[in-house]
Amino acid sequence: MDMSNVAAIVLAAGQGKRMGTSTAKQFLDLGGKPILYYSLRAFEKAKVGTVVLVTSEDAISYCQKEIVERYGISNVKAVVSGGKERYHSVYNGLQAVKQAEVVMIHDGARPFVTTDIIENSYKTAKENGACVAGVPVKDTIKVVNDQGVAVQTPERSSLWQIQTPQSFIYEEICKAYEKMMNAEDTAITDDAMVMERYGERKVSIIEGNYCNIKITTPEDMLVAKAYLQQLEGRE
Repeated sequence: MDMSNVAAIVLAAGQGKRMGTSTAKQFLDLGGKPILYYSLRAFEKAKVGTVVLVTSEDAISYCQKEIVERYGISNVKAVVSGGKERYHSVYNGLQAVKQAEVVMIHDGARPFVTTDIIENSYKTAKENGACVAGVPVKDTIKVVNDQGVAVQTPERSSLWQIQTPQSFIYEEICKAYEKMMNAEDTAITDDAMVMERYGERKVSIIEGNYCNIKITTPEDMLVAKAYLQQLEGRE
């Protein structure tokens, strides 16, 4: 599949406070390499034309030298600084993309994104204008009020756990982000929400993978190590 006109924005600017380590989670060692390496390698393997890596100001040199150059990841065209909130980092990444038909926005702490997910994201975004990867929830979900009391149980069949990449026609998500930034909307939690509030597209959901986890807590690292061992055993 030709994805030379696709850009991926990989987010690696978070502090990872819930991990409880002095090192940001995306730089922690997983199988001898930083977690971020695996996300970047996935987009290179899928032959995505351009990758923009967004990280903290003080980590730009490290990312460039110790990840991009050390592992020879050829499609990373820019390493730029992020912002205070996730949506600031995405906005900075969008500004760094020179030209693209479709842009994919991905969490650098999701190391197990697959070529199939990336290709399906591109195909669906090109056809429908906007899509996100996700998986049906396995557990019953409760809506809980401020007093810690369950007030509602949504129908589980309608609930999906959203992942990344989240993919859009580049020009359209740029316009939606401009409107969001001008509105100073601080309640944004993901890119699909920007399109839902400020764009002109309905967001399609494609099936991701239960292994496409976001590493956030120490427990996630245990799961990630098990996944990696399984993947390496197949090679």
